[in-house]
Parts: sequence; structure tokens; C-alpha cells
Amino acid sequence: MRRRDLLKAAVGGGVPRLMPMATALGMSVAAHGQSAVAGDAWPTRPIHLLVAYPPGGVSDETARALGQHMSTRLKVPVIVENRAGAGGLTALESLARAAPDGHTLAYCAISPLVFVPVSSALPTPDVAPVVSIMDTPVLVLAHPSFKPKNFGAMIAAARRAPGQLRWATSGNATVGHMVLAQVRTAARVDIIHVPYKGGGQQLTDAIGGQFELLSSNVASQQLQFVRQGKLKALAIGSPVRLPVLPDVPTLAELGFPDANLVSTFGLFAPRGVPEDRLRLINTVINEALRMPEIRSKILDVSNLPTGGSSADFAARIAKERDRALRVPAD
Repeated sequence: MRRRDLLKAAVGGGVPRLMPMATALGMSVAAHGQSAVAGDAWPTRPIHLLVAYPPGGVSDETARALGQHMSTRLKVPVIVENRAGAGGLTALESLARAAPDGHTLAYCAISPLVFVPVSSALPTPDVAPVVSIMDTPVLVLAHPSFKPKNFGAMIAAARRAPGQLRWATSGNATVGHMVLAQVRTAARVDIIHVPYKGGGQQLTDAIGGQFELLSSNVASQQLQFVRQGKLKALAIGSPVRLPVLPDVPTLAELGFPDANLVSTFGLFAPRGVPEDRLRLINTVINEALRMPEIRSKILDVSNLPTGGSSADFAARIAKERDRALRVPAD
């Protein structure tokens, strides 16, 4: 059988579905860096990876490590472009306008797809979830001058003084905002939301004592401020306690399971990319997340590698959106 005929058979059903395509072709996809999609080789040119955050942070470093693995695996350059802005919407909107051929991807948190439909009338970018990459725990922090020493005491203080405590987040429709909303709903307390346009100024003002409380994704700087006593950790949104903060309970332990949220980051493609290409990208990223050198980049900053199928990732986004819809808006 000629190679072209075999390719057509593999896509059209001539090869049993459970047989790996590389086996049917008698070659390794990893070695040749291409996949049979509708009889065509792919990728045929550089892949552009849009990162929804500025250079230098955990997300940027993780995306670049994954991009390098993709380049090695697929035998084409992967060009990383930082498209920060609007909590991830800027990158996802650019992705939605890209050609649906798999040569443009985006690394972003799921927040714009979960919370924007809930909190505003803005259209949601029409993109396809490809693979979950990591979960980032969310810290609930307080200024050291804040007298309550733990989360329970904070709730008690909020009940004694309705509308007096201020809780800052990195913006409306973010995971930190959702943590606050869930806490207020479950505890029936009146805490003022102070939304920022990002995490940088929020942290600066937190150190300066501009508000009592804040929620923020776990990162090196936040952990350093806690170690230095510039902020104190009251709780964390995480499946388990973090080894670097063993005395800080999860929100689930404290009786707030719906507030026990993490920021989930993943890879997205334009809607309409052929399924075979999406499966190949998913496979390559899952391979990368099993590599010790990439896992360590994520684990060393107290984030949690995830991975899994595209269907798993889409289900996760849908579940979080449904949960967000049940929380009263500010």
C-alpha cells in the first residue's frame, strides 16, 4: 500500500481506531515531528504560543518550557508571544481570531471563560480547551497589623463590624474575587471588595496596609512576604496544605469547600482546529508534564501539574462556570 493510501485509511477508518497511527505508518511521530491529519503533514510552519501574562513570571516560564518541548517534539519553532491584558481576555480574543489550523495556541487561566460570562455582558472568546497544565493555589492574606490571628477570628471580626473589613483582589471576575464571594455567601458576612487591575499594585498596597485582607495566587514574592512577616497567611485554596506553609489550613478544612478554589491554567486553540491536531498537541503537552525538569519548574513554586484529556479540561471549565453562576454578584 502506498504511503498516501495508508494515510487516508488511517484517518478514514481503514486502520482500527485503537491502533496508534505511528504504528500504522511504521514510524515514530516523535522522530519525524509530524502527524497525519486528513492526509496532510502537520505542523508545516512555526507555532505561535500566545502567553496571557507578562514575561518573567511562573506562567511565562512554564509556557516557554512547554514551548521548547513542543518545538523539539514537532520539529518546528515555537514562537512565544506575551499578550498580557484584561486578565487573559487579550490573548484569548487574539487566539479566537487566528486561523483554525493549530499553528496558533494560547496559554491562559480559565478565569476569562468562567467568570466573564457571569460578571459582565462581554462576549466570551470562542476557543477550544486543549489541555490543563497546572493549578495555582490561592492564598488569603492579611496585613500583620490585622488583629485576628486566624481565619475563624477574621470571620468573627467581620460579623462584629459589617462593611468595615476590606478584601482586595487582582480584579473583578478573577479567582480571588470568587474566593471572596464564596466566603461572604457561606459565612453571611459583609466584607467590602476592593478590585485591582492586576496583582502588582495590589501587593504593593497590601504591604502598605491600604486594606486588611487580600486573595492572591501563590508565587515566590507572596511566599517571601509571608516568610518576612510583611503579610500573614490565614488560609489557602488548595486540594492539600502546601509543604512550604504547613500550618496554613485549606479553606475546605475551615468549612468553606466552595471557596477552596485554585487558578487553573491551560492551553487553548481556536475553535475549529481538526481533532487529530488537538489530540497530538494534547499528547505532547502531557508528555512534557511528566518530564522531571518541567514538573520541577511547576512544583518548586508550589503549583500543581495537572494534564489530562481535552474533554477533562472542558468539563472542568464548565463545572467552575456553573459554580460561579450560583454566587451572588457584588
